[in-house]
Amino acid sequence: MAREPYPFADTHDVLRQVFDAFGAERMFWGTDITRLHCSWREAVTMFTEELPWLRGRDLELVMGRAVAEWIGWR
Repeated sequence: MAREPYPFADTHDVLRQVFDAFGAERMFWGTDITRLHCSWREAVTMFTEELPWLRGRDLELVMGRAVAEWIGWR
């Protein structure tokens, strides 16, 4: 959990380490909306706008395509 406010910069390095270790095909974005300490928009845009290394197909995979493919929702 982030200790800093949005855009949660203290989590960016850890997220990059997960991405580097597992790749976009095995890094799934998700949230427990009932326990968020930020808005839904911030939870989404932290990935879609605040991580400059996550773009294009990698962003698409992390934000839903990879998990959809993994469970067979093509």
